[in-house]
Amino acid sequence: MTDGTAHIASQPFIVGIGGTPRLGSTTDRALLIALNAAQETGARTLFFGGAFLAKLPIYAPENYARTEEQHQLIEAVRAADGLIVASPGYHGGVSGLVKNALDLLEDLREDKRSYLDGRAVGCIITAHGWQTTGTALTALRSIVHALRAWPTPLGAALNTAEDIFDAAGTCTDPKAVMQLMIVGRQVAEFANKQRG
Repeated sequence: MTDGTAHIASQPFIVGIGGTPRLGSTTDRALLIALNAAQETGARTLFFGGAFLAKLPIYAPENYARTEEQHQLIEAVRAADGLIVASPGYHGGVSGLVKNALDLLEDLREDKRSYLDGRAVGCIITAHGWQTTGTALTALRSIVHALRAWPTPLGAALNTAEDIFDAAGTCTDPKAVMQLMIVGRQVAEFANKQRG
């Protein structure tokens, strides 16, 4: 018989980063669907949504001081077995809010497991139109590669111009839900294999 601590330690830990400052944004909701899918495979998850990211000061490499929020994000990512990153697509790229959070991961460069080395990262883009979803997803995958991580085979691209979320915030498009769930599962499954 094992205690609960051993069980928790055996579960992969997946960190979700993304969203917009608007409470209940479609990007936040999309990220939560993917994180829930990771949880369904047995992973532990932690959500850093847009409201949290908006508290982070602009990353400045010459400034070594860190706020409590910056420390929380850095330490969670340091401990993570995988990540899911969700961004709105703005003008063909990721939002400044999400990019600022990812820039902060420069603090992991001297770690034994430098940056996001050896970890899977699920990529999610929400945008008002298909052109932006494609270019922004490519940009996010490139950032993930630069951080030495493995983007999951499927990246989710959601066209919010098609009203895929209802007034209550539920995703009403089964294909969008399926994409998000696959991203969450792929991150958790990769994390499990890496830990094994």
